[in-house]
Formats: sequence, structure tokens, C-alpha cells
Amino acid sequence: MARKARNKFVKRGQILDIQIEDYAFGGKGIGRLRNEWGEFVVFVPNTLPGQYVKAQVKKSSRNYAECKLLEVITASEDEMEVPYQEIPGAPYIKLPIEKQHTYKKKSTLELFRRIGKVPDIEDTFDEFIASPSTFHYRNKMEYGFSAIGYDRERNTDVDEFTLGFKKRGTWWCAENLDGDSGLFDQQVEEHLKDIREYCEKMGLSPWHAPRKEGFFRYFVVRKSYSTNQLLFNLVTTSHGSQHFGLQKFADFLIGIFGERVAGLLHTINDEIGDRVLATTGTIQLVYGEDKIVEELLGLQFEISMKSFFQTNPKSAEKLYEKVVEYALERKEAIDNTVVLDLFCGTGTIGQIVASRSTNAEIIGVDIVASAIADAKENAQRNRVEGVRFFSADVGAFLREHPEFQGKIRTIILDPSRAGVAPKTLRKIIALDAERLVYVSCNPATQARDMEQLALAGYAIKKWSLVDQFPHTAHIETVVLFEK
Repeated sequence: MARKARNKFVKRGQILDIQIEDYAFGGKGIGRLRNEWGEFVVFVPNTLPGQYVKAQVKKSSRNYAECKLLEVITASEDEMEVPYQEIPGAPYIKLPIEKQHTYKKKSTLELFRRIGKVPDIEDTFDEFIASPSTFHYRNKMEYGFSAIGYDRERNTDVDEFTLGFKKRGTWWCAENLDGDSGLFDQQVEEHLKDIREYCEKMGLSPWHAPRKEGFFRYFVVRKSYSTNQLLFNLVTTSHGSQHFGLQKFADFLIGIFGERVAGLLHTINDEIGDRVLATTGTIQLVYGEDKIVEELLGLQFEISMKSFFQTNPKSAEKLYEKVVEYALERKEAIDNTVVLDLFCGTGTIGQIVASRSTNAEIIGVDIVASAIADAKENAQRNRVEGVRFFSADVGAFLREHPEFQGKIRTIILDPSRAGVAPKTLRKIIALDAERLVYVSCNPATQARDMEQLALAGYAIKKWSLVDQFPHTAHIETVVLFEK
């Protein structure tokens, strides 16, 4: 058997200092190594053209290498100073927002040309929709406790009680958030150090990732932009919970945030996996309410700590307006027909379409039972008629409800980052709808599906980009397909 040829430039685990020269979709900076063997491409996520960075090779093939960013040694000339504490979740916060938009549009166009095989994709481009708020736009943030912190002056990890975010490039080490990150609620983040000090004084240990032990694990905050209220969730293990006064902690939060405190939940998570909500964990309400209410486009939605809800609600309004615009572009085309809202989540899009159409029946489908329960409650709260929700796998639902065959003229798709499974996409195509409105938080998987939809006779009529997450590489797309 012939051995696989290795490249002559890098090997796995190698540390590189490299200049970033270009930008690829998904926030991957492109660097190039040049020597007597030629030129070799290196991808480094969360980097920008003009930066000089330290990165570690994680995957190496004959033609390119994928790296992990360890440190930005020299900033790009395009970057500017901002009055916020730098965090890994906002790698482009120093880049002017107009420049961020340029990179996102250019890289998405290239992705659709290359993977979607649509050479003239720019001809159908509709608009780039910016987030109404460039800073402080998030409505949820998860802060992690850690027994291992990072000392920037000594450039080493240290044993200390921390509350903040994982240090970039590590899984065992965290950095304290001592002030406003520019992404979430300013008051919460300016008081996070007070919350950390309160918890440290309790004498219980934070989570030690390598040892898989400790008491404090996460501090999660949800915010309603319509009411300005905050819903808190303290996540701990059960070991030592009898020594932590939950009601006193609620009183402490009320002392800081006053009437903004909608409620405090306590989650017990004894699993060793690195996630907030355990499959075997318990959640109890310590104080107040277990939900907050958010408003989008005149409709109200109850949001629990576990509910999926758009992280940037003001931008989500812009996104949903565009989806509804595409779905109802020819309003007469959906009268007396079924509009199928697949992967509907809490039913936001379906309710908005139902509230703006007259004779159409909106059917929402999602596999997450709790999301469908929230969708039904929200539809009742908003007194929206003409919409029904089903908890089912999308593929199974299409198979088990043949009564909708021939009645569906418009389908709205809003899948997870993994996109639409090939079998499910074939079932969707078999419904022979005239129009598809495909919403995606991962244009790479959407581009993959574009080729299959084209083979089935669907052409892109128009599409838009929506910037839901400024200062990150993420971009949302809305594409209108017509037969």
C-alpha cells in the first residue's frame, strides 16, 4: 500500500508565527508559508488580514493546514481601540463594523459560488442588513467558573477563583471578566467581579476542569429587551450545595439589580461534560419567575432558561421581516394554501406569517417538544389564529401527514447549523412547493443544499445577508427559491 504523501512545510502540533494575508468564510484567516518547495496555505480561525499571529497546527494535509489561534502578536492596521475588555467570543471587536460587513459579504459570495455552484450569485443579491445595535446586543450570556486562571503578566496559568470565559486556545484555563465586554448587559458585566467575590467568600471551590470536580460551574443570564428584566441561573454540582444559601444569593442579586431581577434558578449538574444543562440535572426556582417575556414585531414570547430564542432580538426582527417579506411577496399565492414552517423552534416566524396573512394555514414543525410547547403557549398569548404546531422529526412528519400533499405552496426552512439532512431535503423537494424561503445560520451547509435544490428545478430569485452577531464571523442568510 502506498504511503500518503506528507507536506514538507508543517507537522501536527507545530507552533507557527505567521502573517495573515487574506480572509475566508467562517472567520478563517489565510496565511502562507513559502520556501524552496513552493507555497503552502495555513488557515487560522478568528484572525484578520494584516495580523501577525502565533498558531498551533491541529490538522495537516498535503495542500493546507488547519491551526488554532494562540495569540495575536501584532494587530492589523485596520483595528482600532475600543473601551471594552477583550474576550474570545468577539475576535473582531476592534475592526470597524463596515469592514466586518465587507469580509462577511465577500466570503459568503465566494462560498455560494464554490460550494453552491452558483457562478452568478451576486446578480440575485438583495441587501445586507446590519444589526441595529453594534454593541450590547446579546440577550443571553454564559459565564464559566474555573479553579485555574491566567496571569497575563507572567504569561502562565495560576490557581485562582475565576468567573468569565475560557482563555483562547485552552479548555482548562479561564480569564476573569472584570468589566464590560461590549456584547451583553453593561450593568451585569460591571458587577460580575462582585458576584465572583461573593461566591468565593462562600468557601466552596469553582470547577476544576482537569480534575472534573468542584462546586460552582456556570452563571447564566438572560435579558429581556422589552422589559429590561434579568433571569439568572446558577449552575453547580450537588457536592456542597447544602452549604450555599440560595435565598441569600437571590437577595444579594436583588441588592445589586433591584426590580430588574425577574428570577433566580438553581441548576444541579453533576455530569463531567462541559455544558450548562445536564441531561440528568435538576432545575429549581429559587426566587421570582422562571421565564421572561420578549417582544418581536408586536408579538410577545415567553422565554425560559432552556428555550432557544434569537440571541440578538433587535436584529432578529430585521431577519424575520425579511423572511416574511419573501414568504408573502405574492400574498395571493398563499391564500387558501398551507405554509409549512419547518424547524420552527418556538414558532416565531410562523406566528408572524399567520398574523399577516388572511386565509393561509400555517403548520409549524420541530423535533424539540419543549419548543413546541412554548410555541403553542405564545400563539395563545398573542391570540394568533390559523397556525398549528407539531412536535415531530421533520422527515417523519412529512411521511406521516400525507393530507398536506398538493396543498403546500410555500415552505419556510430554518434548520440548525448542520443544515437539512439529505433524506429530509428529498422529502421536502417531493412536496413540490412553488416557493422555498431558506433561512440559515450556517451558509456553508445551505450552499451544499443549493446544488440539490437546483437539480430539483429551484432557482434563486433573491437573497439577503443579516448580521446577527457583530464582531464574530457568523452571518445569517435568507434565500428565496422559486420553481
